[in-house]
Amino acid sequence: MTPASKSTTDRRGQTVDLIKVKSFLTGALLRGLDTDKPPVDQRRQVAEQSLAQIYAKTGLQLDEAVRAQLFSEVLDEMLGYGPIQPLLDDPDITEIMVNGPSQVYIEKKGKVSKTTVSFENNEHVLRVIERIVAPLGRRIDLDHPAVDARLPDGSRVNAVIPPVAIDGPAITIRKFSAERLTMDQLVKMNSLTEGMAEFLRACVSAQLNIIISGGTGSGKTTLLNILSQFIPEEERIVTIEDAAELQLQQEHVVRLETKLPNPDGSGGMTVRDLVRNALRMRPERIVVGEVRGGEALDMLQAMNTGHDGSLTTLHSNTPRDAIARLETMTLMAGIELPVRVIREQIASAVDLIVQVTRLRDGSRKVTQITELAGMEGDTVVLTDIFKFEQVGISTEGRVLGDLKPTGIRPMFSSRLEQAGFKLRPEIFGVNIAEMLAANRKSGSGRNW
Repeated sequence: MTPASKSTTDRRGQTVDLIKVKSFLTGALLRGLDTDKPPVDQRRQVAEQSLAQIYAKTGLQLDEAVRAQLFSEVLDEMLGYGPIQPLLDDPDITEIMVNGPSQVYIEKKGKVSKTTVSFENNEHVLRVIERIVAPLGRRIDLDHPAVDARLPDGSRVNAVIPPVAIDGPAITIRKFSAERLTMDQLVKMNSLTEGMAEFLRACVSAQLNIIISGGTGSGKTTLLNILSQFIPEEERIVTIEDAAELQLQQEHVVRLETKLPNPDGSGGMTVRDLVRNALRMRPERIVVGEVRGGEALDMLQAMNTGHDGSLTTLHSNTPRDAIARLETMTLMAGIELPVRVIREQIASAVDLIVQVTRLRDGSRKVTQITELAGMEGDTVVLTDIFKFEQVGISTEGRVLGDLKPTGIRPMFSSRLEQAGFKLRPEIFGVNIAEMLAANRKSGSGRNW
């Protein structure tokens, strides 16, 4: 239990209500900072000094460990995000879920568990939400009871309040890793193979249109960030997101973020508005953080009108489901199009679907890399180039399986070669030595 949730006895044997002490210190420190208004870069140093002075004047003689914890909680309340600040500071925690004042869960190393962290009440949770969204110019109130936002470090935040959140305010934070993952690290983590990594690097460099498909928490945005590293430095990139979290390292990047309407309903900018606007900005690459609605139509049209090399993500559990989702979202644009026409748009616009999956043991893998190989009747033809084959579960609960090429070479191989990427046949599961031996035995002179 934390000092703010119980009483203690000081060195003189007197009982001290730590909740009241914390409230007093927080209020006094807030008034002092409002009066002094220190520069942002000096705010924490000034706060620590002021807090020590305020505490000294109280005459309290708390044990050192209790005093240090109390100071930490007060500073977190003033300068951070209250009780969840220590969770945000823990690099091993990847997700924080606040279901209510006394129900705070975390995801750590792929496992979800309940913490001992707690807020004072629902109002305390709401104050933290407002502290998150206010600097971004976003609002959360009865008219807008749900909001997507981001923390200064790029962590993604979703918050909901009554009346849509029946039991009180709730917060979900997908933490942004301070360490920028690379493709080599994904290979070491067995999220994909070296051959798959080499293939994807070539596909991005050769300006193929790629969709990353996956469920919640499967690693779509992480993979999108990694794939974006292969975009040549000299190309102009426009990124479009609901809440900016992509971290592209290239210099020639324009970052766009949606905006909620003003109270009178004017001034809003949706993802679809931004996609349309991006087409007027001479982009060589358009990267959309996630397509969720009618912007899918604009994205497909952009891909079909010379904006090759576009990247985006969507929620779906398989490549085939991703096609169905794209159809549905295209219809959400409000333009009546026959399903066959939509499928033709998808088949001609999208070159590759990369499926990422969070497995039962918490690990994340690229489970399919699938080519869109055109139309057959009214159906989009999908061809798996790589696929994960699960074989069982270990005694420790780990998912067992292999990432394997299917032996099929993609139809767009010539585009890769024109871009300077002549990939080894072994990447696609073809054993040249065995094939030559078979050819000699059969008298055939055919090459793969």
